[in-house]
Amino acid sequence: MNKSLPPKTISGFSKMSKLGKIRWIVENFFKDPERVMQELKQYWLHREEDQKILDAISENTITTFPMPYSVAPNFIINGRTYCVPMVTEESSVVAAASSAAKFWMTRGGFHTELIDVEKVGHVHFVWRGEEAKLRQHFDELKALLLEQTAELTANMRKRGGGIRDIDLRTVVEVPIAHYYQLVVTFDTCDSMGANFINTVLEAFARILRQYFLTAPHFSDAERDVEILMAILSNYTPQSRVHAEVRCAIEELGEIEGYSAEEFARRFKMAIDIARHDIYRAVTHNKGIFNGVDAVVIATGNDFRAVEACGHSYAVQDGLYRGLSQCSLDDGTFRFWLELPMAVGTVGGLTRLHPIARRSLELLGFPSAKELMQIIAAVGLAQNFAAVRSLITTGIQKGHMKMHLNNILLELGATEEQSRAAVEYFKDKTVSYRAVADFIRQFKNSC
Repeated sequence: MNKSLPPKTISGFSKMSKLGKIRWIVENFFKDPERVMQELKQYWLHREEDQKILDAISENTITTFPMPYSVAPNFIINGRTYCVPMVTEESSVVAAASSAAKFWMTRGGFHTELIDVEKVGHVHFVWRGEEAKLRQHFDELKALLLEQTAELTANMRKRGGGIRDIDLRTVVEVPIAHYYQLVVTFDTCDSMGANFINTVLEAFARILRQYFLTAPHFSDAERDVEILMAILSNYTPQSRVHAEVRCAIEELGEIEGYSAEEFARRFKMAIDIARHDIYRAVTHNKGIFNGVDAVVIATGNDFRAVEACGHSYAVQDGLYRGLSQCSLDDGTFRFWLELPMAVGTVGGLTRLHPIARRSLELLGFPSAKELMQIIAAVGLAQNFAAVRSLITTGIQKGHMKMHLNNILLELGATEEQSRAAVEYFKDKTVSYRAVADFIRQFKNSC
């Protein structure tokens, strides 16, 4: 029996034209439909072909959502200079990254090293036969899987990647009887590789089902296999990068009134706290990802996957820890992190998004391996800047200075009023009410 739809719901929305979608939205959810419609349309890209690309990337698109596109210059990474693109709405992030890059520019820069690029995916299945028999014939199955997907993997193999290995795994922690995983590791070269990996895994699922149906060494009772799912994992602990900065403690110099030795001591204590206290660790790691996400987004990569992987890696030994570490041995200040991630520089948004392409050009068209190292260096820089502020002036001094600009924009302050406000609040606490009062008094005095 057909029932009428509840108010403000619609059937067939995805099949409507973009203008039709906007018209329905503004008429049902906004008090001033025509004004809102014009506002939404004014954020369409000027180049129609670019807007069509963005419209096609997602579903039910009605406009674009602008985000600040910034750059952080002076990043010296393994002796090479980078100007790093960053997309973020948090005003202090780019300033902090730039400040840390400048600080380390004259102290040797950032040193990074790629550990590996291995990615992993699984075919999850339930099979009620004898595990020993399956393992006895697993080499035969493995050869069959590789042979029957050779055409799918040919192009990736030509580029030096492809399937690294296939293994059979039982997971005792999963409360499902007779549950197995095909564990497949990949090298996807300069692509993030999600579509490639998932295509191969789904092919493996079909081959696995057919194998149990036709292999002569299985009885009729052993031919039934239930394929649950075939999917990559965004947890890639082997695909990770190491980034660090180091210098003689004395080379740190005096920082905000603290001697180099005192600064280094306080800095290490802050890092150690984040390594052992979850309340500090979560905020600590969020600061790292302030920098990481900004570069991942700017280059058209999946920041959600990178974050999920990084946070999972932070809890690998059972306690959620800060991702960075610090040592003060033999008079040397050393600060580093290891970060797992999967990113690409070919395919997907990196090829489609017009600004993502420019980001990669700005970075000198890096390989995926090089991009991983750039991202990790920015995450470390962000963390250094945040902790430096925390243990010296406090985080709010720099943050509220940037926040003052946002308040002035919101209040519609003129250039003259903004200059006066910046000068006035140099040594005062910034709040919306305090800034609004200052602007009002400034207007009255003129």
